[in-house]
Amino acid sequence: MEREMIAEQRGRTIKNVLMCSALAFAALIAIIPLVSVFGYVFLRGFSSISVEFFTSMPRPVGETGGGMANALAGTGILIGLAGLVGIPWGLAAGIYLSEYVAAGEKGAGLGGAAIRFGIDMLASIPSIIVGLFVYVVVVMPFKHFSAWAGGLALGILMIPTVARTTEELLKMVPVHVREAGLALGLPRWKVIVYIVVKGSLRPISTGIVLAIARVSGETAPLLFTAFGNQYWSHDLSAPIASLPVQIYTYAVSPFDDWHRQAWAGALVLILFVSSLNLLTRVILKPSGRAGA
Repeated sequence: MEREMIAEQRGRTIKNVLMCSALAFAALIAIIPLVSVFGYVFLRGFSSISVEFFTSMPRPVGETGGGMANALAGTGILIGLAGLVGIPWGLAAGIYLSEYVAAGEKGAGLGGAAIRFGIDMLASIPSIIVGLFVYVVVVMPFKHFSAWAGGLALGILMIPTVARTTEELLKMVPVHVREAGLALGLPRWKVIVYIVVKGSLRPISTGIVLAIARVSGETAPLLFTAFGNQYWSHDLSAPIASLPVQIYTYAVSPFDDWHRQAWAGALVLILFVSSLNLLTRVILKPSGRAGA
């Protein structure tokens, strides 16, 4: 009997070791592409990173040097415009789905299902389709590309991430918190705004950061909306430079210096997106005083 128990225990140990080894190998396989891409971009782009890259304008064809200052500034402007569209509408949709649809509010079921379906569809639509839509709706009627159009396209792409994150995080707020506010005689909207949403601002902000990271590297929709600009431009009604489009333009060019700058731009973009993802981890990290 004892011998059988030892054999069974040994078999379980072997199976556990094999399973853990298989899972570790699968995790390693999953990490290899990320490390390979980041490492290759770092090796190709780091040598071209300099102060001039961040502070100088692009040089004319045939001249070496220069930078992508206009593209970096343009990317910031486009992300800001996108936030004006994607953050309010995403928050509104997420709050409605969590506080009215999920709560079984009368008359909200059908509308909530339609909104949730639309958000899911919007999240799965290729970004180039959104760019074409904004091109037809905004660019063609006004007969020129603009930063407004680019910001609108990126803002539409932000909505699903913000909405779904907001909905799921608000659902985690205990029901008794809402009931306590209502029991004190507060209107429903004040309970939602000042208790539910205000208490969840920190995790909700992670959804906003992830949405910014999601649209920061989009190129296709900007080709149809903001287009690009080799000059420094603050006119929101005119074409504007952006880092993803500048990288694409330089990468497909036949000039070696532009290729080097494209790799540098790609490295900056990867570091920016990685920093945003790390920021979400920092935001969600317990403060250390929660258990006090």
